[in-house]
Amino acid sequence: MAPWIAPDSSPDANRQDVRIRTLPPARSVDFLVEHNAKGDSICFDQKRTPLMWYERTDFGFRYVVWDQPEDTLSVRQSHEYKVNLIRQTFWLGTDLMGRDLLSRLLLGMRITLKIGVFAVMVSLLVGICVGMLAGYYGGKVDQCLTWLMQVVWSVPSIMLVIAFSLAMGRGAWQVYLAVGLTLWVDVARLVRGEARRLREQEFVLAAQVLGYGPGRIMLHHLLPNMAGPILIMASAQFASAILVESGLSFLGLGIQPPAPSLGMMIREHYPYILTRSAWLAIAPGVAISGMVLASNLLSTGLSDLFGRVGGTS
Repeated sequence: MAPWIAPDSSPDANRQDVRIRTLPPARSVDFLVEHNAKGDSICFDQKRTPLMWYERTDFGFRYVVWDQPEDTLSVRQSHEYKVNLIRQTFWLGTDLMGRDLLSRLLLGMRITLKIGVFAVMVSLLVGICVGMLAGYYGGKVDQCLTWLMQVVWSVPSIMLVIAFSLAMGRGAWQVYLAVGLTLWVDVARLVRGEARRLREQEFVLAAQVLGYGPGRIMLHHLLPNMAGPILIMASAQFASAILVESGLSFLGLGIQPPAPSLGMMIREHYPYILTRSAWLAIAPGVAISGMVLASNLLSTGLSDLFGRVGGTS
């Protein structure tokens, strides 16, 4: 719901005005909104952006229409317009470009959550397939796939993300794939262990006696019986995806401007952490910490829930 509740309704909350840069939180600013005789909104940059500069005359406010050729700046004409003075409160202040920090923060959290969801889906898809094949078949298949998991496990996650990002380019879906392809090993190891444990159960042996194929056994018999551990792992992976995406954006390899990203917001403002504008870096950091904490609490709650259900059954 970020696009509907954000105070700045412009695309990517990218309405810039350097005249109000680094405003402190809860600061209110009076903006001038002008209308001509027909009621059409007239703005300085012809994009319906509110203004701050105006002159008070005996007849009210006077708006001056500026014309900016390539080689000079001159006043071509001036008219009297009907104007309204609107007060806007920036609850978290403004950033270095004069953009509303609260709006950017809400949209950045939305993008981060979206990347987390898609990255977890990719990691579950790859991890379940690899782990299920290794755990059910065993033998050479298990050895080869386990070797692949160990190789990927030995490389730091952030290095894998950087490598995938450089290989696939910069963009939204590239970030989804890059983050997801670095988190599948944990899922694969979990699914492999559960598949090795369940394949010796009587219901699996009964399905084999009835002539069911490996695909049906894995999909309809093994997978539903490991849904609980997979959900717990998915919620934990969601927190990891948020941290990896934030680190990638901090390095400049994640979501590209002007789209807001929490990691990029920290990168832009971390030099001000020891100044009076420290909230510019603290606010996105608190948002990342809150989302990671919520994901970990969800993982713990699911673990307790499935533990109680398993103990009762």
